[in-house]
Amino acid sequence: MSERLIPYQPMDLAEPAELVAAIRQRRGGQFINLDRMLLHSVPVAEGWNHFIGEIRNNLSLDPKLRELAMCGVAVLNGAEYEFFHHALPFKKAGGTEEQVQALRLIGQSSFPRNLFSQVENDAADLTFQMTRNIKVDSELMKRLQKELGSTDTVELVTVIAAYNMVSRFLIALDVNPEDHPPA
Repeated sequence: MSERLIPYQPMDLAEPAELVAAIRQRRGGQFINLDRMLLHSVPVAEGWNHFIGEIRNNLSLDPKLRELAMCGVAVLNGAEYEFFHHALPFKKAGGTEEQVQALRLIGQSSFPRNLFSQVENDAADLTFQMTRNIKVDSELMKRLQKELGSTDTVELVTVIAAYNMVSRFLIALDVNPEDHPPA
């Protein structure tokens, strides 16, 4: 196994104490490889912890739609770490194992739309369009706004945008799941 270009910060990192404590608190006491990479830059880690913490914990958006979007972005960008960390929360929010596996086909003609509600399919379509095309179909946005309202539509768009940022960070810095060492 080759050495990492940019190594993870140590698992027992203690400084900056306030930030490390805040990250551990948001994660329920855990410290994951993403955090260990982010902590190379205190301003980035502070901003990330606050912003992503708000997205994960304080939106009015249905958690199932939030996690569907996060898993979809992960698949579309090839960010297995992201998928690894969001498949279980998707199931805890009401998704099924069959839907988790189906999300691996997002954006493909074989995507089993019948496993998802109309609004879930629209969220999957939005995830695909924002991630791959940048531009979004206006009819899709009208349907989402009608179904979800303005606040939840803005939150869904923000989740997709934010997790595109997350996946790009993970891939560029080769961040791997904690129990899956790099090849």
